[in-house]
Amino acid sequence: MSCLNIAKVVSAERKECTFDGSVDRHGRPAVREGTGKWFAGNLLLVNQGLATLAFFGVGVNLVLFLTRVMGQNNADAANNVSKWTGTVYVFSLLGAFLSDAYWGRHKSCAVFQAIFVVGLVSLSISSNIFLVKPSGCGNEQTPCGSHSTLQVALFYVSIYLVALGYGGYQPNIATFGADQFDEDHPKESHSKVAFFSYFYLALNLGSLFSNTVLGYFEDEGKWAIGFWASAGSALLGLLLFLVGTPRYRHFMAQGNPLSRFCQVVVASAKKWKVKIPDDSDELYEVEGKKEADNADRKLLHTEGFRFLDRAAVITSKDFEEDDICNPWRLTTVTKVEEVKCILRLLPIWLCTILYSVVFTQMASLFVEQGAAMRTTVSGFHIPPASMSSFDILSVAAFIFIYRRVLDPLVARLRKKYNPGGLTELQRMGIGLIIAIMAMVAAGIVEHFRLKHRLTNCSDCDNSSSLSIFWQVPQYVLIGASEVFMYVGQLEFFNGQAPDGLKSFGSALCMTSISLGNYVSSLLVTMVMKISTSDEMPGWIPGNLNKGHLDRFYFLLAALTSADFVVYLVCAKWYKYVQFERRNLNNDENQADMKV
Repeated sequence: MSCLNIAKVVSAERKECTFDGSVDRHGRPAVREGTGKWFAGNLLLVNQGLATLAFFGVGVNLVLFLTRVMGQNNADAANNVSKWTGTVYVFSLLGAFLSDAYWGRHKSCAVFQAIFVVGLVSLSISSNIFLVKPSGCGNEQTPCGSHSTLQVALFYVSIYLVALGYGGYQPNIATFGADQFDEDHPKESHSKVAFFSYFYLALNLGSLFSNTVLGYFEDEGKWAIGFWASAGSALLGLLLFLVGTPRYRHFMAQGNPLSRFCQVVVASAKKWKVKIPDDSDELYEVEGKKEADNADRKLLHTEGFRFLDRAAVITSKDFEEDDICNPWRLTTVTKVEEVKCILRLLPIWLCTILYSVVFTQMASLFVEQGAAMRTTVSGFHIPPASMSSFDILSVAAFIFIYRRVLDPLVARLRKKYNPGGLTELQRMGIGLIIAIMAMVAAGIVEHFRLKHRLTNCSDCDNSSSLSIFWQVPQYVLIGASEVFMYVGQLEFFNGQAPDGLKSFGSALCMTSISLGNYVSSLLVTMVMKISTSDEMPGWIPGNLNKGHLDRFYFLLAALTSADFVVYLVCAKWYKYVQFERRNLNNDENQADMKV
């Protein structure tokens, strides 16, 4: 019997650990066979789909709730929805900061999902008991009555808890899912790349259910059903997330990144007269794994932003008693390269904002354009907002086409010159090109819609005989562009962000969408101010038949083309971050450890 026990211990000690330095929930090196991979990855994909379903179950018809239930006018409702949406993405920066600096990704996901559930339950209860009164109100024909200040306050607390929960959760779940795959393992590294595609697919499938089924119930005034379904979906997602806790792989929080950033700036400013050595090996770096601020990998020195290198130049004033360096006078090369990395990422990120302007048209002007077209087929009414289903189907189709057809084909064609498929930067560039095509397609459809506008009907001032299905190409093109732009963006920022800023990299994607909304609103305001005159009500008036929405689409195509040119320059200039290669032999020796 004792021999059997010894055999079990020896077998356990020989289990292979991951190469990337990830740990299990107890802080021990993660065993490859018992943690992470697609078991954990699939749980997180389902979790993402359920959370997205819950979020869009509120967000997709929030403007209607504000007008029909809360009694707001269209302008105030639209403004409040814009503020709420923007706040969601601002909270993503908060979630990323807490994750990278203090909590770690698992705790951040759990805490913010719990806040998300609380917000949805509070919204469901307040709507059911206080807001949707009298019973049966809240549809297009029957607006609800007035509400007390306390009831209105409870409503806003609820929806902003939803914003805080979803915003703080979103950037962390993408990065946490990628953590489940060892990027230094040949097979798992391919799975990690695939995870981002499936992550974006899960996000779209969740929103598809919200846009169709929940959207239908809410449009009919059955708000309690829609909100409780969202709350149930979020709660189920949280429970599934917690069930997988024993199997997850973790990376520890790396401390406050803002202090590291400030230390580099201050140290380089203090040494502005110090000469930078020609040999980068003379710059300061700790030996081994003593640098606790940046996971297991150091960042290697790169050229560019040379003035920051002064922070790592060693002088006699840099060390205090007991040879302890003052971090506000002397920082490591790794910290300097962290700052350089952020500065290099910013121009690429700025170029993605205009793409997000194009993307946001799908939820605004595309819907208004569809409402001004023929929306009936054989007596069946097609809600203009439901046309976004073609975008989601396009995303699903193009993810499959890219993963199974295009990527292997490109890798085969480029095998002799540059092994591998398209890089993330190349895919993002393709996404911009397809976005230009989408705006051109939308402009052409609008041009022909105006040609077929109804002029001999007194009750159809904002109508056209052109079928709404002519919008399908522009939705399909937007979906295709998302696969190249947003999936590539997730991979790029996750791969290029330093180990201590991975969640921040994912948050950049969300803030790009947020700023895209604000820039779109500003652009519409400017266009209307410039294009409105005594004879012309502007390009985008309330009655689209009297405007020129096609010109606005063509303007966006032109602006995106200019953005593409700038993007090419930035992508050519960009220098990829250089991580220190992990000593895999040492990590393999960890397999002899008892875990």
